[in-house]
Amino acid sequence: MLPSFRIMGKSAPALTRAFRATACRSAVVGSTADAKVTKDLGTAYPIVDHEYDCVVVGAGGAGLRAAMGLSEHGFKTAVITKLFPTRSHTVAAQGGVNAALGNMHEDDWRWHFYDTVKGSDWLGDQDAIHYMCREAPRAVRELEAYGLPFSRCENGK
Repeated sequence: MLPSFRIMGKSAPALTRAFRATACRSAVVGSTADAKVTKDLGTAYPIVDHEYDCVVVGAGGAGLRAAMGLSEHGFKTAVITKLFPTRSHTVAAQGGVNAALGNMHEDDWRWHFYDTVKGSDWLGDQDAIHYMCREAPRAVRELEAYGLPFSRCENGK
């Protein structure tokens, strides 16, 4: 489970705050114990300096997974996003995840590989497609273990 979001010294499970007249939103994951607050610049909001080993830009599926992996390996990690994570492209696209899980009928990642290459008119990077199709079932199971709510078949698979 990710730590609580901390923004401008306030803590909440998923707090975001608009800055000035822009629609941008920012979220920082991590501890503010080492943060330094500057109040003498006369701005509308205090400036808070943080130090992180890694900064991940974007809180879609790839960004959050990258942040989780970095955090699991001991890196102090920040996630910065212009959108609330549940409004990211990963969620908004609603295209699902293609993986040879075998939960509906017999399936194999090699068939998925062939279908993907054929669907790209053989213009896709076949090494990248090979890796994606081979690793997709493991990645889906990993995301499921993290609690990602996937749709299910009638039999619960």
